[in-house]
Amino acid sequence: MTHDPNARLPPGQITTRKWPVLHYGTVPAVDLTAWRFQVIGAVARPFSLTWEELLALPRRETVCDIHCVTRWSRYDNVFEGVPVQALLERAGPAPDAAYVLVHAEQDYTTNIPLAELDRPANLLALSHGGEPLTPEHGGPVRLLVPHLYFWKSAKWVTGFELLREDVPGFWEQNGYHMRGDPWREERFGRADPARMRRGPR
Repeated sequence: MTHDPNARLPPGQITTRKWPVLHYGTVPAVDLTAWRFQVIGAVARPFSLTWEELLALPRRETVCDIHCVTRWSRYDNVFEGVPVQALLERAGPAPDAAYVLVHAEQDYTTNIPLAELDRPANLLALSHGGEPLTPEHGGPVRLLVPHLYFWKSAKWVTGFELLREDVPGFWEQNGYHMRGDPWREERFGRADPARMRRGPR
């Protein structure tokens, strides 16, 4: 399936001006004094950031459309946050690192190919529409990967684990697609990778 470069709405989607709140489980109470963001795994320079250290990093804006696997799309979102590429560059991915397992509060995970995560538009988003992200929308900080279905933009994000082999995250273990391209309608169904990691969820 080819992507029409003039199209804005992926197949099977409808537009909404609302921002529906969807997530598995409860909204966590994030303790910012204990919060850490880690980049670990197949990297030359693993590191950990406190909340204050994250806030001190340079930020940028991303204006984007977002597309949920539940078939809604919302246009012209303005997010601000820390560019993901700067974090990956700081960590120095190993030459054979090809995938990332994204970690979030409550042991939630989602997987993303490293090439999909290492893009200029992707952020650790701190605000939306000029306002801090609310807890229901992933505040204090969520991942933003706007070119994939929005479940890949994990709420309450806490780290990246770079891997040499693909490992399914929470929803991927439960039948969601390993990549999640809205233009290819990669919603559900996949072949299991040879190695699975199952968390407490």
